[in-house]
Amino acid sequence: MSDSQTIADLGELGLLQRLFRFCPGDVIGDDGAVVALPPDQRLVVTTDVLVDGVHFSDRTTSPTDVGWRAVAANLSDLAAMGAVPVGITVGLSLPGHTPLTWVEGLYQGMAAGLTRWGGVVLGGDLCRADTKSVAITALGSVRPERALYRYRAQPGQAIVATGHHGLSRAGLELLLHPERSAEVAPTDRDRWIAAHQRPQPRFDAIAALWDDLGTAADSTHIAAMDSSDGLANAVLHLCQASGVGAVLQADSLPIDPAVAAWVGRSQAIDWCLYGGEDFELVLCLPWPAARALQANLESDCAIVGETTAAIGVELQSTDADPPTILSFSQGFQHFAATCQPES
Repeated sequence: MSDSQTIADLGELGLLQRLFRFCPGDVIGDDGAVVALPPDQRLVVTTDVLVDGVHFSDRTTSPTDVGWRAVAANLSDLAAMGAVPVGITVGLSLPGHTPLTWVEGLYQGMAAGLTRWGGVVLGGDLCRADTKSVAITALGSVRPERALYRYRAQPGQAIVATGHHGLSRAGLELLLHPERSAEVAPTDRDRWIAAHQRPQPRFDAIAALWDDLGTAADSTHIAAMDSSDGLANAVLHLCQASGVGAVLQADSLPIDPAVAAWVGRSQAIDWCLYGGEDFELVLCLPWPAARALQANLESDCAIVGETTAAIGVELQSTDADPPTILSFSQGFQHFAATCQPES
């Protein structure tokens, strides 16, 4: 296969034949896939769209990494619902001049992610467009009593965040400005870029949560979502859905010390709250469950604040400064006038 061959050279049917090999043979070839679920499970469905120039670019993300990230973004939503992957469908919109190697690299990345976390490619659709976009619908399964929702937070619960937040934003900074790589240790550089290009959905944290709570536990007093749009966005959504407020502690935010040393504490806090694309989890839990999860995950989990009966989300510092009120307008929004997509 020539590196210069495009999908226009191959044609739609030829491209489909190339992509079929990434799918199980027994579910491809009909107008839809028939998927069986265990009798005690419920179906969870989520969709995410990645667009060239907004979520990825050739400057920062290889085709294989685009595929991995596309899968990870959707599977992170399944993890936030407490579900495990069953499969995905893929909708591709591509210019005719797209290299065939780019499309195959994309599917290789998706296949690697599905091999890592579970699920298969169940099918999809192709169309010609002016811009590359990858629309994935992920299907998952969960026992109904273990399904996690945003609306179940209650006042007086601990707010828990997995992982460090702001790493993907730090990695993007280095990818957009490679000359800055000399300012950080190579191990930190590699770790931050990996966080941006190869995020890891936190199925392990959900498994640890249920291990801590025991087989008889259910999700009645748990609220959860993923933090793909930033830690602040996740807390705000959880509070809005549940009719509660929150107080976050600045000194408890899950910031990598190396990021703070590189860009300063203020910038590190901004990236932690609003950087986005970390694909971690934020949960509101009873305090005993939060402490148990923190002990289980150790340094990979932080209690960052507490829910309140008073509506509103604020960030408290230990100094004499008044609390900072957090709002949706401070974070990334696709249709905001100040929207700055990846380029």
